Amino acid sequence: MESRGSVPARPASYEGVWRFTAPAVDVSVPQSRHAVRDLLDRQGVPLGDDTLQGLLLIVSELVTNAVKHAALLSPELAVEVAIGADWIRVSVEDNHPYRPTALETDHAQTGGRGLLLVREITAEAGGTCDVEHTAGGGKIIWAALPLRTQL
Repeated sequence: MESRGSVPARPASYEGVWRFTAPAVDVSVPQSRHAVRDLLDRQGVPLGDDTLQGLLLIVSELVTNAVKHAALLSPELAVEVAIGADWIRVSVEDNHPYRPTALETDHAQTGGRGLLLVREITAEAGGTCDVEHTAGGGKIIWAALPLRTQL
């Protein structure tokens, strides 16, 4: 028997996996960040502003690393956003076999702290990050953050 009354509509599900590719060039950094922000807005993902800004900074750092360090062997990179009920994971994949490590803080350096920054943002949010090799010999660098949904 069907009930016809004022039943509140269920919110649209924001869960899913989205993937896009981009050339390994400088302009892909802001384009990737904007694409991820637009996706999160479109899906209605319940992110606090701090988590959103941290996530977008992670995307920028990971895409920058692929552009700066992998473009010679990987002219294209892939960005993936996977969203679950209570977590969000962003990853950047390239075809370069080198597995980077986060550098320690060295105030004399003007660069080279991107993965350190990703690790710190992820840890502060209560998430995890890692680097994995792909079957094709490349790598995927990812960070997963918890979603703190508002009740």
